[in-house]
Amino acid sequence: MKHVFHSIQMILLLSMLSCEFPSTKNKANTKPPQWAVDAIWYQIFIERFNNGDLANDPKPENIRTASDFFPVPDDWAITPWTQNWYQQDSWAENLSEDFYANLQLRRYGGDLKGVMDKLDYLSSLGITAVYFNPLNDAPSLHKYDARNFHHIDVNFGPDPEGDLWLIASENPIDPATWKWTAADKLFLEVVSALHERNIRVILDYSWNHTGVEFWAWKDIVKKGRNSTYSDWYDIISFDKPETLENEFDYKGWINIKSLPELKKVHTTEVHRSGFPFEGDLHPEVKKHIFEVTKRWLAPNNDPKAGIDGFRLDVADHIPMGFWRDYRQFVKEINPDAYLVGEIWWQDWPDKLMNPAPYLQGDIFDAGMFYQLYRPARYFFAETDLEIDADQLVDSLTYQWNRLSPETQQVMMNTASTHDTPRLLTSFSNRGKYKFNAKLNDDPHYQAGKPSTETFLRVRLYLMHQFTNVGAPHIWNGEEMGMWGADDPDCRKPLWWPEKEFMSENRQTLSPLDTVSDLVGFNTELFNYYRSLIQIRKHNKVLSQGKLEFLLAQGKHLVYRRHQQKDEVLVIFNLEKQPFNYELPANVQFIELLDGSKKKGTLTVLPMTGHILKRQ
Repeated sequence: MKHVFHSIQMILLLSMLSCEFPSTKNKANTKPPQWAVDAIWYQIFIERFNNGDLANDPKPENIRTASDFFPVPDDWAITPWTQNWYQQDSWAENLSEDFYANLQLRRYGGDLKGVMDKLDYLSSLGITAVYFNPLNDAPSLHKYDARNFHHIDVNFGPDPEGDLWLIASENPIDPATWKWTAADKLFLEVVSALHERNIRVILDYSWNHTGVEFWAWKDIVKKGRNSTYSDWYDIISFDKPETLENEFDYKGWINIKSLPELKKVHTTEVHRSGFPFEGDLHPEVKKHIFEVTKRWLAPNNDPKAGIDGFRLDVADHIPMGFWRDYRQFVKEINPDAYLVGEIWWQDWPDKLMNPAPYLQGDIFDAGMFYQLYRPARYFFAETDLEIDADQLVDSLTYQWNRLSPETQQVMMNTASTHDTPRLLTSFSNRGKYKFNAKLNDDPHYQAGKPSTETFLRVRLYLMHQFTNVGAPHIWNGEEMGMWGADDPDCRKPLWWPEKEFMSENRQTLSPLDTVSDLVGFNTELFNYYRSLIQIRKHNKVLSQGKLEFLLAQGKHLVYRRHQQKDEVLVIFNLEKQPFNYELPANVQFIELLDGSKKKGTLTVLPMTGHILKRQ
């Protein structure tokens, strides 16, 4: 019966990979860009990537906000790059006793010059596409609280004070008055330098909300309902001048008042998290967003000098009508642009969203495919929710069945990001994915250096990620062997090999944890990542070929990628005992990881895998 079941699965999967999906009205724009099929994504969180220019480091006035949600002390200073992550900063001693609250004020000074200095590193790793977390001018660490959508953060460029003066000279509603700041110009230089290395670039934006320092919001706070922009946001009530009480109230994203929501119009239903809904954004807001979008896609009306697309935050919070128009606008400027949406939780921590409504050819080209990582973690890691190979195949097939073949190939296959535990730490813990994943949520959470077995299991998962359908994604620092719990612990400054770091201990959060871990660049893991990237880049069948499962039993998993005469077998053994796998008779294979030749009966050792190319 099991063999019949697997035959049915294979038929379903193969038919899925060749089926046709309904077309949309914008026929010329329904297909994702071909370059995204072969992408190797690298996500950069610039403030923690590399500090290349010490002269532009933030000052207290650069990170203060009107909301004063995190008060900045006068003695605040940049944190040394190599300091123990869990060491309390001296300026935080008189602040909240909540270590993580104080951590929101930390800055390490990462900037665009730091990216420029590491372009050789990205090339040597084999990266072909970079996804930048928000670079727009904003006071926070995360930058989703924009001060200005149309400028790069002043502290990421070489002249923060000069940039602030230029920005103040503009009329922010009028693109004809917009200037190119030093930070803007340096960003375009970075884009050009990456393009020269055949590396694509996308920017992260949240069109759902701004920060309280955003110019339109500040005008509303000052003028109330008399502001030109009084209808831009979801205002519940304005202040009544005749009363002593301040009645001003508004909706913030998920009730966070430092992130006021931009106004939705023509909605047909009340928004529920995780569910698409019809409607649009306020027309003046929409116009401004489109002007910002064009600025980065075609600076000075030159698409060749612009970025290659956008990663779009909290996509389910924005109406579908806006997204359809947004796609059309973007594709008219650059038909080859890539749009990837954050389509994540329906009901945290148990139910992920169905990405399909956003991936029918009329909205996004791809989604961040968290839905594919979660079952893979439960197979490759040792967890309390462990699944076998049968269940993994069921889960993967279920996810792929929602998508067209073209979309499957360009999905951004994320395992970890700025919003999740790091991959090694995720594998170190037995609980649910992204649940109680910090020391202040669970004092027993394993936030330190992973075990040897964890490293082995992660290597096997990576072998799967880089031979799977869809484009593999790397959160910056994973290839360095970094570990860290959920946000903000996943946002440590990167462990560059030329730096000498303090040992890491967690006594600030966990007094009973007396372990002190050595911190530093993991050359062996870096080389493994680089090997997997080169294997994928030099074997197009791994990005473009069909996938067929050949064995899924217990903890044994075998599948093949094939296209015309090309074939690659991928074999995993996560059992504690070796098992024998019969290769096709009279066919020789080469092991792509080490160049050895394989034929006949292959003995697969415990906790190992193979990537075999048919000769």
